[in-house]
Amino acid sequence: MAKRIEFSKTGDSGVLEWVDTEPKAPGSGEVRIANKAVGLNFIDIYFRTGLYPAPSMPSGLGTEGAGVVDAVGEGVTHLKEGDRVAYAQGPLGAYAEMHTLPAAKVIKLPDFIDFETAAASMLKGLTVQYLLRQTYELKGGETILFHAAAGGVGSIACQWAKALGVKLIGTVSSKEKADLAMANGAWATINYSEENVVDRVRELTNGEMCDVVYDSVGKDTWEMSLDCLKPRSLMVSFGNASGPVDGVNIGILNQKGALFVTRPSLNGYADTRERFEMMCDDFFGMIESGKLRIDVANRYPLKDAGKAQDALQSRQTTGSTVLLP
Repeated sequence: MAKRIEFSKTGDSGVLEWVDTEPKAPGSGEVRIANKAVGLNFIDIYFRTGLYPAPSMPSGLGTEGAGVVDAVGEGVTHLKEGDRVAYAQGPLGAYAEMHTLPAAKVIKLPDFIDFETAAASMLKGLTVQYLLRQTYELKGGETILFHAAAGGVGSIACQWAKALGVKLIGTVSSKEKADLAMANGAWATINYSEENVVDRVRELTNGEMCDVVYDSVGKDTWEMSLDCLKPRSLMVSFGNASGPVDGVNIGILNQKGALFVTRPSLNGYADTRERFEMMCDDFFGMIESGKLRIDVANRYPLKDAGKAQDALQSRQTTGSTVLLP
């Protein structure tokens, strides 16, 4: 038997239960991983609350973790028992001591990346990779707006943007978070609890506004984000921290400057093994070069996943959080 977090109904963090479970034997093309660290992400809260429906109930939770291959199913050739590995996609159930998932979604860890760093950064790092290198391939010299710049994704984005020679303006909710974003390489920050974001962007850019806006907040920032863009530039809506963007008249994109908009996801980019490996190589290479430092700022026992989610949802955290089995 092993322990895992599961939920039988949607709701607040109180629906999460710490239960005994029989680890699933890996089938054809699958591996079972003994988790050493598990990643905490906003998408986990979306599943718990029902914003994203779980495939069935009761359901496991989480898609990101790192550990050691415990068992290998038929047909798996690129992994063996004892390999150090990490993953960021796959079926829900990473909040567990043991997790079985498709081997195609699992990558070997290089020696220079430890389990906590991998679990804290795989989903976030690959998200930044597709945002900055694929959704809009930043070349250097662009000015971008990135919401929640002191969070787990934002902390990586600040560093990666600086390495690319991009001016990242980060929104934050406090002076402490502004200081952290600047330390990570943001060009400027805007404290949205005290400043008007659109006015401040206009001031910082001498009226030119931004080439791209990256918005993981959703409903509360949608129109403000559009107002921070240059004509014919790109709005990237990649999260729903304040709720989903809905009821939008597409004509608003024309009214605000013939804008483009996209709603990407990691699964939409890492959709083949080849693309997944390319993205991992790019991300791991940035860590090895020293251009990216992963801030594992918060650690919780896995059984206290609800407390960790509450801290994330109330924006009490900075950097990344890991859950430890």
